[in-house]
Amino acid sequence: MTRPRRVLWLDASAGIAGDMVLAALVDAGADRDEVSRVVGAVAPEVRIAWEGTTRAGLRGLRAIVSAEGSVPNRSVAGIRGVLDSDELPEAVRELASRVFDRIVAAESAVHGMPPESVHLHEVGGWDSIADIVGACAALTMLDIDEVVVSPIAVGSGHVRAAHGVLSVPVPGVTELLRGWEISSGGDGELATPTGAALAVTLAERQGHVPTGRLVAVGVGAGTRDRPDRANVVRALVLEVTASDVDSGGASMLDEIACTVDDLDPRVWPTVLTRLLDGGALDAWLVPALMKKGRPAHVLHVLCRPEDTARLGSFVLEETSSLGYRVTRVDRIALERAWVDVFVEGEGVQVKLAIRDGMVLRVVAEFDDAVAAATRLDRPVRDVLESAVQAAAERGIVAGAPVPDDARAERSPGTPA
Repeated sequence: MTRPRRVLWLDASAGIAGDMVLAALVDAGADRDEVSRVVGAVAPEVRIAWEGTTRAGLRGLRAIVSAEGSVPNRSVAGIRGVLDSDELPEAVRELASRVFDRIVAAESAVHGMPPESVHLHEVGGWDSIADIVGACAALTMLDIDEVVVSPIAVGSGHVRAAHGVLSVPVPGVTELLRGWEISSGGDGELATPTGAALAVTLAERQGHVPTGRLVAVGVGAGTRDRPDRANVVRALVLEVTASDVDSGGASMLDEIACTVDDLDPRVWPTVLTRLLDGGALDAWLVPALMKKGRPAHVLHVLCRPEDTARLGSFVLEETSSLGYRVTRVDRIALERAWVDVFVEGEGVQVKLAIRDGMVLRVVAEFDDAVAAATRLDRPVRDVLESAVQAAAERGIVAGAPVPDDARAERSPGTPA
């Protein structure tokens, strides 16, 4: 059966910065030479030195980034050009671009200007680019399925920046951490824009250390050595099984909702389909009765927090709603796997719900059943039942062990 899910917990209780996240992930097991090579592929001017050190008496690893000269073009388009390089592995390129887009969106909101017009100061330097690319590369090397971050310490007081003296947390950080749990945690700037962007982009939710088997620990040290608190980010890698999920593991998601009473009902199927195609985890309608007895529908969209603004914008564009509500929710999900069965020679994928390594439920995939029923000229109901029976003939029933050929992802097509 599939390996346990690997969950990364980032401890940001002492603050978070890009170089600290990078160092913590390398200290947790990512190949430092490969990380340096990936960064150097898009930024040949950059060098990363790795230095063992202590913070408040605790061991840690520092990532010291140095560069020859400055980024030639600090515009949004210029830095996107660096991150879009074909020299980056596709997964790293996609993830690093998402982190950068979060920074751009935050700066756009802070300065009240279009994203493409934003001028990047501190976060436009080679060091920030190296931190983002390096951290994303290190994360992919660790083969992580989910990232959880603790409440984030942001600091207090004032700091001097390109726009003068600013209160801590600085505006870019507050915009990035909107909707996330924060604390002061001490004096000074404890959370930088790059660190905050990495946290909210990589992490699916916030919480305490998940239940699971601890397999690796990384400690990334910051620049300052404070006597009252170790200036570090810790990265804990855990292997989590289905039984661990039942013990309280959850994914932090957003639920978008709006009530609509004046949309042509023929449009709703297209709206739901496009939301799902656009990255929504689920989308559904609930009938409602509004004031003055008007019939209506409540649209619900379940999505990852990083997709909320984009999908919310889609809701406003594709429906007649004048706004929407967002609620942060926890989702508890059973482990799932898929196997292939055949009904009169037509392949159908069967989904297994799994708990404690045992099959809890067996369900045929509806779209596969429809396709098979069309080719066989049989009722869909019959094909659904026959697929489950075919699985049972292989011993795949509730209470049975998960079969060896079960896979963690559904295949895009029907079995051949």
